[in-house]
Amino acid sequence: MRPATLALSTLALLALVTAALLVPPSQDSAAKQKLADKRALVEKYGLTDLALFTEARYTRHPSQADLHSAFQDHPAALEHFPTGSLLAPRPSALKPHEPLAGKTTASD
Repeated sequence: MRPATLALSTLALLALVTAALLVPPSQDSAAKQKLADKRALVEKYGLTDLALFTEARYTRHPSQADLHSAFQDHPAALEHFPTGSLLAPRPSALKPHEPLAGKTTASD
């Protein structure tokens, strides 16, 4: 067997394994009921998000942080917590501000 054939067959096998891992598992009714019970518990007690990291406040509770909390010391300060590079900002925080042109009633 040629080395190229072996390499291509290995790549094909790895691609199939990756595709199989991306298929979501099917959920039975017991799992759906368990998830609904957990959601009801969170609603009832007003629980916050899971604390992912223990270093900075903006990595502990990402939904509670603003975009500028990482730069609270200085706007050009470097990130001094390693987890800040592991956690992406919330997608809603990255939306641009809505343009206000034409929405005012006062004259310029």
